[in-house]
Amino acid sequence: MIRVLVADDHPIVRSGIVGLLQDAPDIEVVGEASNGLEAVTLAGSLRPDLVLMDLRMPGQGGAEATAQIVAGLPDVRVLILTTYETDDDILPAIEAGASGYLVKAAPEDEILAGVRAVAAGQTVLAPSIASKLVERMRADRTPPPRLSARELDVLRLVAAGQSNPEIARRLFIGDATVKTHLQHTFEKLAVTDRTRAVTRAMELGLL
Repeated sequence: MIRVLVADDHPIVRSGIVGLLQDAPDIEVVGEASNGLEAVTLAGSLRPDLVLMDLRMPGQGGAEATAQIVAGLPDVRVLILTTYETDDDILPAIEAGASGYLVKAAPEDEILAGVRAVAAGQTVLAPSIASKLVERMRADRTPPPRLSARELDVLRLVAAGQSNPEIARRLFIGDATVKTHLQHTFEKLAVTDRTRAVTRAMELGLL
């Protein structure tokens, strides 16, 4: 039997998941949690084979709970089952150590198959999630944008806290030219303000 702990803050949704799992002859639901903190506590006391974890829950979310469970209970695997499919949700959960990521809209057979696969030591990703991760990996490999020498000069002075008139005096150019360089820099870095331009350039190793 695969012993499963279900963590979801919505009682009706949690009840539906529990009912689905209990109908399977090879799965036993050993506990239910309504938030991440309860999931961590129950995982420690019940030692399930797998935690079926929602992401956004009050108090402690699923990604943080997953990290704690994986760190403290290496034999317990975590399968994310959630409504959310954005990068901001997917990546923290995967980085936390989740062994799979499925969406609640998936067919029941797919959810059951995911539980069995993760319990057996495999990694399971919904097709939509796998596509997003591939897209993210490709984006991460994209070379950073190239800023001209003058654009970098302007951006360095922005990072030093200089205003446009001060930058213009330092570089012996007009205010309008400074604004033009900044606009081109914003477009290349895909940002909309000076602060984000500086931090993005730092992230990319341009400053």
